[in-house]
Amino acid sequence: MSGTLPILIAGGGIGGLATAAGLARCGIDSIVLEKSPQLGEIGAGIQLGPNAFHAFDTLGVGDAARAMAVYIDQLRLMDAVGGEEITHIDLGDKFRQRFGNPYAVVHRADLHRVFQDACQNSPHVDLRTSSEVLGYEQDGGSVTVRTAAGQTVKGSALIGADGLHSNVRKQVVGDFPPRISGHTTYRSVIPTEQMPEDLRWNAATLWAGPKCHIVHYPLHGWKQFNLVVTYHSDAAEAVAGKPVSNEEVLRGFEHIHPRAQAIIRHGKNWRLWVLCDRDPVEKWIDGRVTLLGDAAHPQLQYFAQGACMAMEDAVCLQHMVSSHPGQIETALEAYRAQRLLRTAKIQLMSRAIGEHIYHPAGVHALLRNAIMKAKSDEQWYDTLGWLYGGNGLGATV
Repeated sequence: MSGTLPILIAGGGIGGLATAAGLARCGIDSIVLEKSPQLGEIGAGIQLGPNAFHAFDTLGVGDAARAMAVYIDQLRLMDAVGGEEITHIDLGDKFRQRFGNPYAVVHRADLHRVFQDACQNSPHVDLRTSSEVLGYEQDGGSVTVRTAAGQTVKGSALIGADGLHSNVRKQVVGDFPPRISGHTTYRSVIPTEQMPEDLRWNAATLWAGPKCHIVHYPLHGWKQFNLVVTYHSDAAEAVAGKPVSNEEVLRGFEHIHPRAQAIIRHGKNWRLWVLCDRDPVEKWIDGRVTLLGDAAHPQLQYFAQGACMAMEDAVCLQHMVSSHPGQIETALEAYRAQRLLRTAKIQLMSRAIGEHIYHPAGVHALLRNAIMKAKSDEQWYDTLGWLYGGNGLGATV
C-alpha cells in the first residue's frame, strides 16, 4: 500500500484495534487515534461465543485469544426467586461440533491486550494516544480529522470506533444522546476462594429475577470470579465506572433468594454503569467515513455480544476494503449493507431479552421457566444458530 494514505481509526478499544489488526493482515496501513493517555480497557469479564472465535481467526489472533480464554461447560439459567435451576445449555463436544468453535469467557483487559500486541507488532499500524478525534472534513479524495490536542491527521478514510458517545457519529448521524434504559449494572471481580463454594460452577450463570438479574463465571484460569448484577433503578443519567458501596448494590436485590443474595455479599469494590443503547439507524456512512462497534450499533448487554459484534464488524470491513482496492466509498457501503440488519436484530433483541427473559415476574416468569425447561440442547442450538454461526460475512440474520 506504499504511497496510499492510511485509514484513520478513531478509538483504541477492542473494535478499533481489531479493525487495525484486520487491515494490517491485508497490508493496509492505519492510524489508531485513542483519546486516553494510554491504551487499555476498564471493566471486567466478557463472554465469547463461537462467532468471536471465527473472527479471531480471520483477524490473525486466534492462537493468542484461545490461550487466555476460560472454556466453560454450560450456559446456566437459574430462578433468582426460587433458587433452583431453570435450564442449562451444554457447551461441550456437541456444541463445538455444531458451531465449529467453543464458548469461552475472558477478562476484557486480556482481550484488549491480544489486539494491542497484534497492532504493536505490525509495521502497518500506528498507535497514537492522547488523540481524541473531535471531528472531520473531507474533500472527495481524503479525510482530515482534528484532535483535542489541536492536531490534524489526514487519511484515505475514517472509521469511527469511538464508542457509545462517539464524536464521529455526531457528525455522521447527527442524532440525540444515547437512550438511557433505567437499568443499572454493578461489576466486581473476586478471588475464587471468596465465591460461595456451592456456586463455583464452570458455567456462565445467570440468575433471573423480577426487574433484576445476576451473572457470574470464572476468569483468569479460575483465579477469580466475575460478578455482574443488574436491576431496574430508573436511573435518568448515564454514569460509567462509579465506585459504590455493597449496601447500594444489595438494595436492588432484597426480594430474591438468599442463595443468590450471597453472591452479591461476597463482592467487593463494586462499580456501576447505567446501561444505554440507541435505536438502529441506516445511516452509518458519510462519504469516506463510517462507524463501527458501539458507535454504529450500541446495544444493551443482555445478548453478551457487544465485543463480538465489534469484531465481526472488523472482519467485514477488512474483507470489503481489501476486496475493493482504490474504491473506499464502495467498500464502506458494502460493509454497511452487510452489517446493518444483523446488528439491528441484536440491538432490538437485547432489549426484548431483558424484558421477557431476564426480568419478568409472576405468571410471566412461570411461563418463561416452562418454555425454557422444555427445550433440548439440540433445540437450543437451532435457536442460537443464526447468532453463533456468524463471522461478519455471512449468517447475518
